Amino acid sequence: MTRKEYRTATSLIRGGANRSANNETAEALYMTSGFVYESAEQAAAAFRDEAGVFVYSRYGNPTVKMFEDRLALLEGAEACRATGTGMAAVFGALACQLEAGDRVVASRALFGACHAILTKILPRWGVKTELIDGTDLVAWKAALARPAKVVFLESPSNPLLDLVDIEAVAALAHAAGAKVLVDNVFASPLYQKPLTLGADIVIYSTTKHIDGQGRLLGGAVLGPRSFVEDVFLPFYRQTGAAISAFNAWVMLKSLETLPLRVAAQTNNAAKIADWLAQQPKIRKISYPGHPSHPQHELAQRQMSGFGSLLAFEIKGGESAAFQCLNALELIDISNNLGDSKSLACHPYTTTHSNMSPEDRARLGITDGHIRLSVGLEDCADLIEDLDQALASVTVTGG
Repeated sequence: MTRKEYRTATSLIRGGANRSANNETAEALYMTSGFVYESAEQAAAAFRDEAGVFVYSRYGNPTVKMFEDRLALLEGAEACRATGTGMAAVFGALACQLEAGDRVVASRALFGACHAILTKILPRWGVKTELIDGTDLVAWKAALARPAKVVFLESPSNPLLDLVDIEAVAALAHAAGAKVLVDNVFASPLYQKPLTLGADIVIYSTTKHIDGQGRLLGGAVLGPRSFVEDVFLPFYRQTGAAISAFNAWVMLKSLETLPLRVAAQTNNAAKIADWLAQQPKIRKISYPGHPSHPQHELAQRQMSGFGSLLAFEIKGGESAAFQCLNALELIDISNNLGDSKSLACHPYTTTHSNMSPEDRARLGITDGHIRLSVGLEDCADLIEDLDQALASVTVTGG
């Protein structure tokens, strides 16, 4: 089966399946660290990549491969490698191709840990990073007027859902000699296809919508076979970033319900965004599907759906935001996202707390912002919970 033969929902049920001799209906879980060989000659050939057999589960595993193949079908990518966490995917996809003297240009609107890799870890190795306003094509043109090795971006971004024009930036990046890496977590592989927009590599934390139930950690790197197998795989093998077979198996089964879950979450998010936009204690909302989003037209152009994440700013700053969060009865306070349960967090003091106040200010992250990951609960219950939580907020200072 190829992605050309079946549509997305079918591929997420059937894609990549590789039954054993037992002809099981559910995909098999291969809980093994290693594999045996028929002969010493076959073992030697396996280590030369000439035998077509599995060698060690740090290199590859039958269950993990099914998960990788199904993700590749979903993304429309030639190849995929799954990692132990989303941050392992981000770091590995960068580190496998960078060396001292290389230059990275990145959108400034990044998850806190990604920001740290680019501004604290890679510079120690002699890699130069330039952060720019990812929403500004003029800034991209200026930054990519000089050669670069990698362009890195999130779109929509964490936590305020800023968008980058992926197609336009990819064209500029390629002219500068750079590969384009897109963290596509907020959009999910269902609602945005960066590879079709010109990106070279797509990265996921599969912990988020792909697992979608707050159980497991995982990540994925997808792109052309020439990158995934020839550039990323040698780094992956030697540095131990592999996902466990059990985690891959659970996420393989989660993919079967991904379209149903994300569609329901997105429907809830859109309704909540509309409701929040009418509340007097809310200064503004950030949701790509809402007409108030400054890049709503771009979202309509490059996304097929607007996702389950939104952000809103409460008048009154941190005190008001904390009052709201502490009054929630149904929605949980958590820094995870993409879960079947609705989760809210205060980015200023959690996910982006390691950034300097100046960096947060550049991103527009205020102490009044709350990021909301909308789940699968009844939307009326979620709105009632937000309503009573906002009612408890005492706004001072406007």
